Amino acid sequence: MAGALLSVGESGAQSAPRVNGGINTLVFNAVSGKLATGMVVELFEVKGAALRKLSEATLDVEGRADMMTGQPLAIGGYELRFHVADYFHKQGVAVGDPPFIDYVPVRFSVDTPNGHYHVPLACSPWSFSTYRGS
Repeated sequence: MAGALLSVGESGAQSAPRVNGGINTLVFNAVSGKLATGMVVELFEVKGAALRKLSEATLDVEGRADMMTGQPLAIGGYELRFHVADYFHKQGVAVGDPPFIDYVPVRFSVDTPNGHYHVPLACSPWSFSTYRGS
């Protein structure tokens, strides 16, 4: 027998494994010592000098936001943009006029389509710090 017989609707091909990655963030308000609930964050894809907006979120009560989940991540550059001055202004914190830090852009690269990229930020109207979390 040269080959196996297939039932109607069977192709013989195995289904491709599901590959899901994720980009999320958490922001710590260094002025109050609490999480930055309510801060707006945008996610962009970076290609050369061009930015393409992929998503926007407002940080939840735990200071977190899932920016991209449930799909493979394209290998390449991304930017998270944290709207720091607007957030602190709404909290009643002086930010300067014009603000010393308007927004914080964090550029990073994705090298694994099913990777989990957690990008936390600690900030005040005058400083910020970030790293790749776990």
